[in-house]
Amino acid sequence: MIDSLLAGTLLTSLLLATLWGGLALGHRLPVTLGIRWLAVMGWLGTGGLWCLLVWQGARLAPLVGMAIQMAALLAWWRQLQPARDLDWADDVAHLATGKVEGHRLILHHVRNFDWQTREQARIAWERREYDLRALASVDLFVSGWGRPGIAHVLLSFGFAEASGEIDNFLAFSVEVRRERHEQFSEIGGFFKQYELAIIATDERDAVRLRSNVRGESVTLYRVLLNAADRRDLLLALVEEANRLEATPRFYHTVTANCTTLVFAMMRRIIEGLPMDHRLLLSGLLPGYVHDHGGLVPGFPLSELRRRGDITERARQAHDAPGFSRRIREGVPGWTEPS
Repeated sequence: MIDSLLAGTLLTSLLLATLWGGLALGHRLPVTLGIRWLAVMGWLGTGGLWCLLVWQGARLAPLVGMAIQMAALLAWWRQLQPARDLDWADDVAHLATGKVEGHRLILHHVRNFDWQTREQARIAWERREYDLRALASVDLFVSGWGRPGIAHVLLSFGFAEASGEIDNFLAFSVEVRRERHEQFSEIGGFFKQYELAIIATDERDAVRLRSNVRGESVTLYRVLLNAADRRDLLLALVEEANRLEATPRFYHTVTANCTTLVFAMMRRIIEGLPMDHRLLLSGLLPGYVHDHGGLVPGFPLSELRRRGDITERARQAHDAPGFSRRIREGVPGWTEPS
């Protein structure tokens, strides 16, 4: 029985190592596609041989053989470094960078594209300044495309005008930094295929791209943070963006994505925030924030979700004036419908 348990454990370990290695080589080996496929097939074939030997009763030889293979693979894997200068896709060509001068936040490369299709837009990168004393709100946008629990998350910071009305918004999006020829793959995100990007955008860019162009379902939640925490969160995003510009990082589907990166910042600002499985499934993030008192009180989560669904309002507003104001009509914590 002990031998059977040992064989089962060894076989499972060999199968997992074989699968991981095949995927790593398939996504990152820097050779032509044909040679890459040969390398993957060779790896899978050798791993399959070790598994067969275990099935036939061998123990030491397959264990040593796979250990040697994995040592060589991991030596190559660890030397892979994220890139800074590649032929990036237009929408991630620049990372946000910024600095604080007195009460002014000066941001470079704020994206303000006018999207025509999923791939085409009138390109505009802008320098903008914001008065940190006027920072008055934080909103959470959750954009889904039909996969349960999977969504993209954006944070938007609202600044009050002289009249007191909050009508100047700056959105931050933690994204995959793709090369021009690349398409996004969740599996590739586990295997160092993409760099990490923090993009600062105008809401008319980031929100309309998802609701009006890509046809995604977008929900808005007003987040309750005091003035000091709002400022700290904004400046933490700018600081992390500056760090990424200086020292690139790889995107990771689980550990370095649009949710986990922001959570790490929030945990530095608000002590005691616990880990939760909903942090790994970004579409469930509003439930986590709601349970910890971060959303507008007096509403069940289902009602906040229903009234915060801005998809149709964004499509109706499209490029009309007052886009950010119009999508917030009826959202709890913002204006009620007239």
